[in-house]
Amino acid sequence: MTLYDIKPAFQNLLRPACRALAKAGVTANQVTIGAMLLSLATGAALVILQETRWVLFLVPATLLVRMALNAIDGMLAREHDMQSALGGLLNELGDVVSDVALYAPFGLIAGVSTVAVNVTVVLAVLSEMTGVVAVQLGASRRYDGPMGKSDRALAFGLLAVLLGFGLLTDAWVNTCIGIVAMLIAITVFNRARAALDELEQPG
Repeated sequence: MTLYDIKPAFQNLLRPACRALAKAGVTANQVTIGAMLLSLATGAALVILQETRWVLFLVPATLLVRMALNAIDGMLAREHDMQSALGGLLNELGDVVSDVALYAPFGLIAGVSTVAVNVTVVLAVLSEMTGVVAVQLGASRRYDGPMGKSDRALAFGLLAVLLGFGLLTDAWVNTCIGIVAMLIAITVFNRARAALDELEQPG
């Protein structure tokens, strides 16, 4: 199970906004790039203002907006005839760049293990790479959990809020990041296994 499973319901809520953007001439690629730039700007703020706790509250807000924009760019592409090879490339690269930009700065927070954060970020990239490689092998794009993109967003968004309020000790935050890393590793395995199982099915 993964939060990705509720994506259809989330898309239904955003469909009116999607139609309005399409009518205004906004393209799917522009939305994709906008989501990535927003993540980069928030990541830069986390680095520059790392001594200021309130900056952490930008993370859940950015993650929520990013999730909405990611859903909208997909709907624009599919439902408003904006699909393109460039769009597919931007979508996959944008997700990876955004994850790195938003999560890597957590390693700069006092008391947070830089190693744990870096391992988590690398595993997050591997999980998305595994999902994409499945397509190259002839399977479908894999979104298996338990720690997909949306789940990572929820985990790090919650961590940012708790750290912003000073409610987590160093030991607890590092334990939480370790658990996230472990779940992402399981996700990599699940995606690889599901892709191979799919390829082995007749037809």
